[in-house]
Amino acid sequence: MSNQMFMNSIELLVVDDAAAIRSSISVLLTEIGYVVRTAADGFEALSAIRMDIPNILLSDLNMPGMSGFELLSVVRLRYPSIQVIAMSGSFSGEEVPSGVTADAFYQKGCSIRSLLRIIDSLGHQKLRPYIHPVPTVPLRIQRNGLDSGGRPYVTIACPECLRSFHETIGGSLTPIREAHCSHCQQTIYYVVVDPVEWEPASSSMIASRDVRKSKSSQTAILR
Repeated sequence: MSNQMFMNSIELLVVDDAAAIRSSISVLLTEIGYVVRTAADGFEALSAIRMDIPNILLSDLNMPGMSGFELLSVVRLRYPSIQVIAMSGSFSGEEVPSGVTADAFYQKGCSIRSLLRIIDSLGHQKLRPYIHPVPTVPLRIQRNGLDSGGRPYVTIACPECLRSFHETIGGSLTPIREAHCSHCQQTIYYVVVDPVEWEPASSSMIASRDVRKSKSSQTAILR
């Protein structure tokens, strides 16, 4: 495969809240021959990944809303086939900073050649197997009780961005309900189930059980 064909086969998603940096990296990589898309924050990046999974994700670490730290952790869990490059001006060197879920690190302000070298290296690595996200099935969620306004609610953990949010459940309880994550706007289907209430055995139930055990022991002895 020629170098140009190789570049055309690699799709990158560049994520940075700084429009100037996002645009300059995108223009440069596009001119070289890579297929590039961009996102302004972690939530926008997850939305872009849902539409089309890139080969390589290049993400800033310090961003408002969903930081790069959180985004990379979610991507590694939800889309492990994506090769990830973390970038930041807060860390130095070429080693991936501790606590960052990434395959490589690019220090902002360094030569663009070092970034191209990283992208080329990851692009030639054996791709991790693609695991298709589990098809959407209704989540089974227990009701929490009442909120400060006296309305029943549930706490939903979004399977997309892994963040939790509260959802009121007023009105008729249809078998399958629909909610939208307050963080990433992902549509979530769920079913409300009542928690099983544990009740200690009454004295009469214990006495009845002891009588049955006694009769069973006497029968065994007679045999």
